[in-house]
Amino acid sequence: MCSHSSVHGIWSHFHFLAFVYEGLDIITNKVSAQERKVCQHHMIGFVDPLVTSYTVVDFKSRATALIEDIFARDKIPIVVGGTNYYIESLLWKVLVNTKPQEMGTEKVVDRKAELEKEDGQELHKRLSQVDPEMAAKLHPHDKRKVARSLQVFEETGISHSEFLHRQHAEEGGGPLGGPLKFPNPCILWLHADQKVLDERLDKRVDDMLAAGLLEELRDFHRRYNLKTVSENSQDYQHGIFQSIGFKEFHEYLITEGKCTPETSNQLLKKGIEALKQVTKRYARKQNRWVKNRFLSRPGPSVPPVYGLEVSDVSKWEESVLEPALNIVQSFIQGHKPTATPMKMPYNETENKRSYHMCDLCDRIIIGDREWAAHIKSKSHLHQLKKRRKLDSDVVPALGSQSSSPDCDPELKEGKSPGQQDQELKARV
Repeated sequence: MCSHSSVHGIWSHFHFLAFVYEGLDIITNKVSAQERKVCQHHMIGFVDPLVTSYTVVDFKSRATALIEDIFARDKIPIVVGGTNYYIESLLWKVLVNTKPQEMGTEKVVDRKAELEKEDGQELHKRLSQVDPEMAAKLHPHDKRKVARSLQVFEETGISHSEFLHRQHAEEGGGPLGGPLKFPNPCILWLHADQKVLDERLDKRVDDMLAAGLLEELRDFHRRYNLKTVSENSQDYQHGIFQSIGFKEFHEYLITEGKCTPETSNQLLKKGIEALKQVTKRYARKQNRWVKNRFLSRPGPSVPPVYGLEVSDVSKWEESVLEPALNIVQSFIQGHKPTATPMKMPYNETENKRSYHMCDLCDRIIIGDREWAAHIKSKSHLHQLKKRRKLDSDVVPALGSQSSSPDCDPELKEGKSPGQQDQELKARV
């Protein structure tokens, strides 16, 4: 993200999520020291790896202050991602700030973390009482989001859904959030053919292993993770531990030296394959985010997104570097770039937070697209087949019992055919 300015100067880079933690340079794929010398980088390596309460709200607050300082010094910030959810939090007003509660003078209580320790169904029930609109949009199993909505209400006295309504109603706001926080941003999206991207991601994992990924994980595991594993309190949902790479090698790390070399080697191969698969899955998720939240974003405050095809690196200069420089230079000079921004239509009919209850599968489904996928899934069709078979077995049996007045005492009482039909359906 580059913001339109009339000023030429040094560009400062921002990075996301895993980069904020100290150490673990390989697993988080941090920018090298040599690359950092080219221009000043921010938001790298300043959070203790054992801190599990660092959130996107914390990131946004610190990064926003840095961006404003960079602008004040007549320079241009470049936001490099990464995690597109974090980019969105910097571009638009989409988050809700809550004040942390203090316990004594030493410790700040993370209310969301406290809530997440409770039963998910009970949390959802409580949310339904204080914020039924938000509860209807969240799955009871989505404990983190349910806890966050409860935290917003408990710490502000205002429901989460009301906060979001206020944001959307602000001038420049839209269905997905509030207005832009900085004027005239320019977004460059580097995208590649899926097959090419998958091959690059597999190679990236191989390169990380060659650079010493396993030794980095072993060292971190010895220093930070052994105690939580021994206490069976390992949490792969918060902090640095949610980064791709930790969960995948968990079995290998905790059994290394305690099992046969053959078993250890099998667990290592399993971890490597899992890391490759989850990396590719995450890349697809990020691409969907760009399409759904940037390219097809509804509302008035939608900045242009310029696509740069990076499948063929031999054409980097003419296909990527030169077009990117021309686009950014046009923005700096206040001109409209000659390149055409990418755009996708917004599907107004699709409700991504609609609530569906599947009685057959005893499951709650959130979202129109997810519901459409569920009713075509193998598990749902299997349950449907079982129900139809059960119904077909029951109907003839009931029919034979009802065919003779001697077999059904209710028919002797002179009930009408309509009543009999209704009772038959009720039994079925």
